[in-house]
Amino acid sequence: MASRATLIRCAPSAVVHVQKAGKLENRLAILRQILEVADDELRARYRERLTMGWVYHDSALEGTVYSMPELQAAIYEQVVSDAALIPVYDEIRQHKSAIDIVRDLAEKRGTISLEVIKKIYVTLDPEGADGKGPPKYRKDMPIHRLYFHEIAQPDKIQPRMKTLIDWINAPDTKRSTHVVRLASKAHHEMLQIYPFKKHSGKVARLLMNLILLRNEYPEAIIHSTERQRYYDALKTSPDAVARVVTEALSASIESAIHFFETGGGTSGVRPA
Repeated sequence: MASRATLIRCAPSAVVHVQKAGKLENRLAILRQILEVADDELRARYRERLTMGWVYHDSALEGTVYSMPELQAAIYEQVVSDAALIPVYDEIRQHKSAIDIVRDLAEKRGTISLEVIKKIYVTLDPEGADGKGPPKYRKDMPIHRLYFHEIAQPDKIQPRMKTLIDWINAPDTKRSTHVVRLASKAHHEMLQIYPFKKHSGKVARLLMNLILLRNEYPEAIIHSTERQRYYDALKTSPDAVARVVTEALSASIESAIHFFETGGGTSGVRPA
């Protein structure tokens, strides 16, 4: 936290950023207090609703919009009535499994490694497994893709991924970089690398949330209505992405507070 003297010397934009960060931390403290006394049934309901919203909004950022019946049928393991829906249900279930893995890894608080990235990736895309080695990185420059920012050449993927993992785990990074900024920058860099043909965006956001969760922050779920702004931020700078992520995190905190204060009332994490 910056000292008062430091704040006085800061540019106006920097002061505003620190003020927003302070407000976020205050609201997070309130949420943590609420969670300490919330009963298990209400916590389970919130987790379930959050998972549904996470899959919905994160998939919508990738251009895939699921209906509520599709989400419910897939997540609650209902019998598939239409064989044509099997691929849809599989994608939803694989996404939920990846979220479960991130939550489990966050509780274990282990080192984030390429093996962790691979575990997340192959859960989203079981066909992307490549024995016990590193994930299958893309070998070409895709012509048709959802994201329009510049991405790394294939021969740069492996060294840049190693550099990213080393940076995330470096003691100096942890000392000098706020958790929310660290998570945002890791997310931004992975999407600049764009390591996989499929699911690079999902993996990057899951990595971001792994960093947040293991540092006792809630998930930052970027709302589907922010899709264009999010894409534009990826083309602009890590700071632009950090602003989108910080706002998403703030919205998640407010949504959670509202949910618990109303005993499970309407919450913004649900699909519209």
